[in-house]
Amino acid sequence: MPHPISRMPLIDAFKAIAALLVLANHFASYGPLAAIAREAYPELMDWLFEYGRMAVQVFLVIAGFLAARGLSHSGGALAGSPLPLIWKRYLRLSIPYLAAIGLAIVAAALADQWMNDDAIPAPVTLRQWLAHALLLQGILGVDALSAGVWYIAIDFQLFALMALLLWAGRVRIVAPALVLLVATTSLFWFNRDPELDNWAIYFFGSYGLGAAAWWASERRLPLWLGIIAGVAIAALVIDFRLRIALALVVAITLACSRRSGLLEHWPEIRPLSFIGRISYSLFLVHFPVLLLANAVHTRLGLSSPESAVFGLFAALTASLLAATAFYRWVESPAASQRIVLMLGWLVEQAQIRTSKLSALTRRA
Repeated sequence: MPHPISRMPLIDAFKAIAALLVLANHFASYGPLAAIAREAYPELMDWLFEYGRMAVQVFLVIAGFLAARGLSHSGGALAGSPLPLIWKRYLRLSIPYLAAIGLAIVAAALADQWMNDDAIPAPVTLRQWLAHALLLQGILGVDALSAGVWYIAIDFQLFALMALLLWAGRVRIVAPALVLLVATTSLFWFNRDPELDNWAIYFFGSYGLGAAAWWASERRLPLWLGIIAGVAIAALVIDFRLRIALALVVAITLACSRRSGLLEHWPEIRPLSFIGRISYSLFLVHFPVLLLANAVHTRLGLSSPESAVFGLFAALTASLLAATAFYRWVESPAASQRIVLMLGWLVEQAQIRTSKLSALTRRA
């Protein structure tokens, strides 16, 4: 059995490449910069628009892999209530996410002063903000305040669903079997219905492949990989989806690399490792940066393909710089802990003041 690991440079590399592809997809999709660049490089921009989004499958598989590692390291059931774990996951996702939503609102307001484009979200409403805060914007049909935020809601749903399944099993064998059964059902049925793409069940096939990859690396690898591949290939024979084929390749790569030891030793490429570490921050802040880059380009009255390409590269560079700062001050464990403590202090002070006000009211 492989020993528990802390550093996983291969996962960092996968996350870095996937994050950059998602950014490239959004850069090829939103604003006048994308429209102008497409005129000069139609094939490249069309490829990024069509296939860049599939990098999300890499995140889904990795998320399932890491969730299995944390929730059910050896394929066991959750003994205690999953609610504290789900709450902890919500805080982990929502603190940087809500900070980034604030940046997106400000960036949209600034960009709206300089350009008129469909990429700019409409002014935020209280209902819209609450839907985002509760990670329900997709389910409620609320317009997104930033590109890609649907994924954060799906990630939370997936984690919650897996935790509940592992808790519902209550038996060592039954718990992972429930996860794999729901994943198989997703691959064969739910993932084939695009109307379900606001719900975890649509994506649980890829997430479950990631979880199965972790358990395969803990057990008899050839047998488990044969089962994983057999189920996924059968689903692809019924309805071929390139995104599921990609998820299968990533899952098998993770399982084999952990078993062989490559997962914790390769590749030692510092830029990829760094981008992988800040990939969530990069995912969150790049759209506000892109909006501002489009607004500045429009404000300057530029229209050449060269200026558009330069603007896109400038937006990428600015996104990496902003993500680095965002990770340090908002997303990192130390920063998140400070924010949670500050919020707790504010709630405590509000409760004290409310108690004092109620006491004064009773005396009056």
